[in-house]
Amino acid sequence: MVSVNITKTLHGSKGKMELNCDFEISKGDFLAVFGPSGSGKTTLLRVIAGLEKSKGEIVVDKKVWQNDKIFLKPQKREIGFVFQDFALFPNMTVLENLLYVNNDKKFALKLLKMGEILELKDRFPLMLSGGQKQRVALIRAIMRKPKLLLMDEPFSALDVSMREKLQNEIYMFHREFGLTTIMVSHSPGEIYKLANKVLEIDHGKIINFGDVSKILLKTNTSEKFSIEGTILDIIKTDVIYIAVVEIASRIVEIVLSQKEALNFKTGDKIIISTKAFHPNIKLKEKV
Repeated sequence: MVSVNITKTLHGSKGKMELNCDFEISKGDFLAVFGPSGSGKTTLLRVIAGLEKSKGEIVVDKKVWQNDKIFLKPQKREIGFVFQDFALFPNMTVLENLLYVNNDKKFALKLLKMGEILELKDRFPLMLSGGQKQRVALIRAIMRKPKLLLMDEPFSALDVSMREKLQNEIYMFHREFGLTTIMVSHSPGEIYKLANKVLEIDHGKIINFGDVSKILLKTNTSEKFSIEGTILDIIKTDVIYIAVVEIASRIVEIVLSQKEALNFKTGDKIIISTKAFHPNIKLKEKV
C-alpha cells in the first residue's frame, strides 16, 4: 500500500498555487498522473521521491517515508526514478551505469537481455540513440529493486514506433517484478495501455481519481467519442469551409457549415465529438 497525503506551496506561471494531494494505491498498481502543464505533476513525483520537501505524510508498505517528524532521504526510500532527460553518467558504460546503482552483475545482464540491449553493455551514453538511453534509464531504475517506480513522461522525446516498443517493455518489467508504478503522462492512449489507476490534477488539486476505464471512457450524454484539438486554419473552398485542426501530433481536416466557420477562428481550442457518426465541434472552455 502507498499512501500519500501532502501539501506544498508552488510558484508557477500563474502565480502561487497549493499542491494538495491525498490518495492511496495498492501494491502492484500502475498509476498514471495527468493534467495540464504546470499543474504539479512532476513536483508530486519529486516529493514522493524525497527530492523536494512538503508538509504531510507518505507511507509505503507500512514504512513512514515522511511525516512531521521523519523525512527519509531519496536513497533510503527504495525508489527507482526515470527522468525525462535520462540522467545517465556520460563517463560510464551502460553496464557501469547499472552497477553503480546495484553491484549485481548477474541481475544487470538479465535486465539488459530482457530489454534486448545486452549488446550495448560496453557502450557509453554518447553512443546510444534516445530510445536506447531511455531503456538503459528504465533498467537502471529497476536495478534498485524498488518498492516504487516513478517515471516522469518517459516517452516524451521518442518517436511513435520507439514509444510503443518502450511501453511494451515497461509493462513487461512492471508485471515481471511486481512493481508498483507511478507515471506522469499526457497521452490518453499511453495511460489506457499501461495503467490501471488514473489521477488527474488541475492547478494542484485532484479532480479525478479511479479506474482507468471509468475516467478515460467517461462521455457526456450520447457522445460516442470526444477529443481535443487546435484550429490551425479555416479555408473556404467553393461553397464549404474546411477547418485544419491539429490533434495530438496529427493534422486533420473537418468540414464546417458557414455558421460554424463564422464562430471559430485560428488558434481556438476545440472539442470534437460525434453522435451517430456526425462530427460536432465546439469551443473548449478555458481553465
